[in-house]
Amino acid sequence: MGEFIGIGTTHSPPLMMPDKGRQSMFEESLKAPNVDPRYRDQANWPADMLAEMGNDRGVAASTSHRERLISCFRQQRKILDEFKPDFVIIFGDDQYENFQEDIIPPFCIFGLDDSFETEPWKKARYGREENAWGHAKDWKLRLHGHREGAKCVATGLSKRGMPIAYAYKLLHMEALPQAFQNTVMFLDYDLAGFPYPIVPFQINSYGSDVIVTQGRSRARQFEDIAKQGLPDPPAPSPSVCMDLGVKLAETILASPYRVVLMASSSWSHASLSANTGHIIPDHASDRRLLDAFKRGDYAYWRSLSGEQLENAGQHELLNWMPMMGAMSVQQRKPVVLDYAETYLFQANKVFAYFPQIPA
Repeated sequence: MGEFIGIGTTHSPPLMMPDKGRQSMFEESLKAPNVDPRYRDQANWPADMLAEMGNDRGVAASTSHRERLISCFRQQRKILDEFKPDFVIIFGDDQYENFQEDIIPPFCIFGLDDSFETEPWKKARYGREENAWGHAKDWKLRLHGHREGAKCVATGLSKRGMPIAYAYKLLHMEALPQAFQNTVMFLDYDLAGFPYPIVPFQINSYGSDVIVTQGRSRARQFEDIAKQGLPDPPAPSPSVCMDLGVKLAETILASPYRVVLMASSSWSHASLSANTGHIIPDHASDRRLLDAFKRGDYAYWRSLSGEQLENAGQHELLNWMPMMGAMSVQQRKPVVLDYAETYLFQANKVFAYFPQIPA
């Protein structure tokens, strides 16, 4: 009989940058034409927002924010090490990286090679030369896949009425998409090595926006997105993603594997949140969701619509829905390590895990 635990984390791209560059992203956003203009006047800022900016334009807050997040990653790495999984399924979105106009699947599971390399800094994805580790541009990240585990999961889902796309190699990318790559790098922030095989599980979290924005999450701040004809098909609904998680739990329990189900994303993203003028995260929506999360209120999570998530800038929370569906099978309750709320650093982050059910 198989076993699984859950871990909720983030792959926040700004954390890949040095502190001196991270706080400047907010000031760039203030100049964007499509954000709520009242935030250009600090007289309209809430007290917590003023405190985060401080007297140094957010540099000290950036450093403390990073330290807070790294502490959580280290705690989650300890949980991983203690569980010793056969493989880790990482639920992540694809932002016009591996999937483009030739195919946009709602879900796709990857059975990658037992050993492979990826080059995080080969492309200037973050717009700057420096990175938080001081790696050279040709630095390689060595990882492991688990093709047999991926095949087991895809087969189990199909037999349970949830057929899913699968792939054994990347399409348009030489490096892993950031949702998976960043997650592993953060969980190995101290560069001890990451020995656990990963099974990337792509979710089309951005739906109708993937192609029209070419994965630029800040496009809504700076651009008037042209619309021609019908919008592209939407992301899968939260309830469908949770249904997938239920079938996934059944599949793993019937397997011989010990598996970590890892949801990777921040919660409300400032640039995506229409509710808050595309400039700060939707704290109210995140707090309601967090309250339901702590209580194990799966019905609340299932009741959310895609439109609600998108208006709150919570597109990537679809990455959390399969984990939530899986945990609902045994009505597990999470342990929340931290809820890092922010005004300046793009998105709120939740760090949590679902412990193993005692035998």
